Amino acid sequence: MTNSFTRKYGAEILRKPQFAAVLIAVVLGLGYVTAHGGMVSGIGIIILPFIISYIYLVFMVPKAGLVGMYILNFTAIGIGRYVKGVPMGLTIDAHFILIYASLFFMAFFRKIPWSNAKNDLTLLAVVWYAYALFQLVNPEAVSRVAWFYAMRGVSLYMLFAIPVLFILFNKNKDLDMFLKLWAVFSVFAVLKGLMQKFIGVDPFEQAWLDEGNDSTHLLFGKLRVFSYYSDAGQFGAAMGHTGVVFSILGWHEKKSFKLKVFYLVVGFLGLYGMMISGTRGAIAVPIVGGALYFVLKKNIKILALGLVMGVAVLVFFKYTSIGSGNYTIQRMRTAFDPNDASLQVRLANQRKLKTYLASRPFGGGIGSAGGWGLRFSPHTFLAQTATDSWYVMIWAEQGVIGLVLHLCILFYIVGKGAYVIMFKLKDEEIKAKMSALVCGIFGIMGASYGNGVLGQMPTGILIYSSMAFLFMAQKLDKEQTELNALNDKN
Repeated sequence: MTNSFTRKYGAEILRKPQFAAVLIAVVLGLGYVTAHGGMVSGIGIIILPFIISYIYLVFMVPKAGLVGMYILNFTAIGIGRYVKGVPMGLTIDAHFILIYASLFFMAFFRKIPWSNAKNDLTLLAVVWYAYALFQLVNPEAVSRVAWFYAMRGVSLYMLFAIPVLFILFNKNKDLDMFLKLWAVFSVFAVLKGLMQKFIGVDPFEQAWLDEGNDSTHLLFGKLRVFSYYSDAGQFGAAMGHTGVVFSILGWHEKKSFKLKVFYLVVGFLGLYGMMISGTRGAIAVPIVGGALYFVLKKNIKILALGLVMGVAVLVFFKYTSIGSGNYTIQRMRTAFDPNDASLQVRLANQRKLKTYLASRPFGGGIGSAGGWGLRFSPHTFLAQTATDSWYVMIWAEQGVIGLVLHLCILFYIVGKGAYVIMFKLKDEEIKAKMSALVCGIFGIMGASYGNGVLGQMPTGILIYSSMAFLFMAQKLDKEQTELNALNDKN
């Protein structure tokens, strides 16, 4: 039997020569790797134990991988400004692969409800990805590497996200967690945006502006706030999305006054973040999303009120000069000017694309336009012609066939979601949550005509997740109705 009084503990063990030798070897190894591979390599070694622990956690609790994925979805682009040389965008792909791998191995020990993902939404995701795969053999495609990078946001994340949510995130508490994560990181995003607006950008953000982004983010001496998102356009649309979703949630929240106030504050901050981004097209999110919300209410008086509010907004921005001394209001006002120079340039580019695509029904290949086009095929027509819009980008890269297919899928999802909300759901809480999600989707669809936001981080995965929850609506409604009945009995 070991004598506890003579057993060695803590620092006494480290005094042994073998432990000291190991410690010295680790320090020297870390120094060598850092000296030859740079600071990123050194940091990588330091965080390696945490990565291994996290992977183990995901294999034990796959839901943890989804939570991690949502956190990275908000922060990866921002982290990329501070940590150079690490492809942060690929961490989302790694998370999805890790989650599916954990489910695969877990299936050897317990039943995984794969059948939960058997529905029309998953089928639509498969069809859309199949069309993206077809683009690999598009004779017009110049770069297969560009296809790999670009198709992820266009179709792969939709295919990855939707089934796994049906399998893992299919309870009311999961929906609540999703919404709260969204709310918290949106608040952080607005706070970061306020720092940029009132204090100024930090050295890393300034370096990003100096790379050429100042031409689009510093207009007339005013900064278009971008927070820790990819750019001001994405930040503005994402904040408009947040504003619509959480304003609706806050308005309808009845069980918790604190949660009601929190959601209303998040909604207000989202709309304010949209304004300070200087992204004119983002105003379509609350306009289009709000219009659908008034329709969903199935109330003539509320619909009439919505029409009056919509006309008031139009009159304010288009036919008055009230608030023109405020740069933010004046910037948004230009979105209602049909003679705006930026709009005319976009229309001219679309006319050029129409001629080019007339003989190319399948487009020029995924990744041939926009940033990926400039990176992998910079001298081609599509790379040199700005698309600006998500739909114009889909049209340019996947042709009129791809655009029609994409729009049909989106409108089917919104149409079915609206129908279920209006005629199938019974529980008012679930109805409010689904109304918020479908209005957010529809708002982003509206804004995507002016900016390429739908498939970008973090909006894309939020949209695909919202779609999944929308198609779970009747299941969640039944769960909540049964719970309410049980509580009433008790």
